[in-house]
Amino acid sequence: MTGLMLRYVSVIDRVNRWIGRIVMYGIFVMMGILLWSSISKTFFLPSLWTLEMAQFAMVAYYILGGPYAIQMGSNVRMDLLYGEWSDRRKAQVDAFTVLFLIIYLIFLLWGGWDSFSYSLQYGGERSPTAWRPYLWPIKAIMLIGISLMLVQAISELFKDILRLQGHDMGPKDTDEGDAPKNGGVV
Repeated sequence: MTGLMLRYVSVIDRVNRWIGRIVMYGIFVMMGILLWSSISKTFFLPSLWTLEMAQFAMVAYYILGGPYAIQMGSNVRMDLLYGEWSDRRKAQVDAFTVLFLIIYLIFLLWGGWDSFSYSLQYGGERSPTAWRPYLWPIKAIMLIGISLMLVQAISELFKDILRLQGHDMGPKDTDEGDAPKNGGVV
């Protein structure tokens, strides 16, 4: 079982790290869309698609970057007690609390699937704006992102279980070769 968990963690972490590294450049796509929006409003006729497309780009950036953020431990944490705990105590608490995240993501995935299938079922749900784009592509991206977050949360659960069994899983808040981060403490 331990070998299976180690392989799962390795594969999921590698996939989400790769996707996260690519998606982080999506901020430039969104900036480009908003720059074009500003230019078109100033010098030409305003483009109808820019604001909504920027919102879609932000959703994709946020949702697809979520698994990478979970993996890097860059989520916000209340460090009132957590920072003083031993690594074993942190793994125990994290293994318990990640279960709530997994349950939440399962419900989110279920609702997302219903929304996505509704969007496809009725001839393609469209936005009520003047541009009227189909909504199923962004809903599909949301399903992919939520699924990736779910498998990453399971990977984090496995890492905590493996830490409790004495395996060295490395620190939670580092990336291969990067300097340690602050652990998302605010």
